[in-house]
Amino acid sequence: QVQLVESGGGSVQAGGSLNLSCVASADITRTRCMAWFRNSTGQEREGVAAIDKIARAHYPESSMKGRITISKDNAKDTLYLQIDDLKPEDSGMYYCAARGASWCTSYREDEYSFWGQGTQVTVS
Repeated sequence: QVQLVESGGGSVQAGGSLNLSCVASADITRTRCMAWFRNSTGQEREGVAAIDKIARAHYPESSMKGRITISKDNAKDTLYLQIDDLKPEDSGMYYCAARGASWCTSYREDEYSFWGQGTQVTVS
């Protein structure tokens, strides 16, 4: 069973930046599509960024597009999400997830096999 552990969240002021990390317990970042999802209060969980096995980044249309950068370090089995110019509406729980495929063609949650417990981001 693969475990994903997020970190890097916290309370920040609007305009600040955060770099979220997600460490995998197995060598999956080099073989699977990895993604970040956000669950804001009162909102459905949504995918905000994904990166495929050959490190191509995908950003769906969202309020965060243009302010976030997804990356990974396969040697460290770690996924990252850099968030700049944070806004209060960015607050929420951020999850990383591993899709059951190499390519990032969907943000359907049932297509993601493994999920982390999430890291909380609060922007004031």
